[in-house]
Parts: sequence; structure tokens; C-alpha cells
Amino acid sequence: MTTHGEDATVSSELVRSYVITGGRRLPSSDDLSLHTLVTLAPDRELPLGASPEVRAIWDLCSGGYLAVAEVAAHLGLPVGVARLLLSDLAEQGHLLRRAAPPPAQAVDRDLIEKVLYGLQSRFA
Repeated sequence: MTTHGEDATVSSELVRSYVITGGRRLPSSDDLSLHTLVTLAPDRELPLGASPEVRAIWDLCSGGYLAVAEVAAHLGLPVGVARLLLSDLAEQGHLLRRAAPPPAQAVDRDLIEKVLYGLQSRFA
């Protein structure tokens, strides 16, 4: 708590995120997960009046697909803020999204052993 006439310290990270998002609520993780891949749609132009963060996203995503988590890490932004900016660009039609590949499923151990024994008998 500060006394009268004393300035309170303000965290620049909190203010910066609030300013970047315009105070809007962050999107749910269902829309863009950390593993969702994004890239620029073909033949799109940078929106007029784009913020520095949107310009940075534009430059990053022009090179090919990146995961949402990678975009946030490259920009040094909280993941929620990056997801909000990416969601905005996707809604405007500037980004293509590709769902992350499903996790690998366990393979039957007997099948793996048969393949291993077959390879050993063939090449050993």
C-alpha cells in the first residue's frame, strides 16, 4: 500500500498485455490450443493500422507453419495474448489453422515383438 504522495509501482507486463489486448477477455484454449499450427493465408495483405505485435506475427507466420506456443515464445508474449491476436487474424481470414496431429497410440506389444524377431532372423 502506498501513502499519500507516493507513487505505486506498476508492472509493465500487466499493463502491456492489457494494452495489447485492448482489455478484451482472452479466448478459450479450445479455439487455439498450444499445438495448433498457424500460417498466413495466400495472397493476404497486412491489415492497415496493424499493431507492432500483429506485424511481428505476420513476419513470423509468413515463413510457414508455427505452433501457437512457438509464436508466443518468439514474440515474448503470454500465450493467452498471442492466442487472442492469432484468433483475430484467423477471424479476418489472414491465417490458416491446422490442428496438431493426434497423439501416438500404443501399439500391441506382441506385434512389435514379432516384427523384432522377424528382423533378427532375417538380418542376424
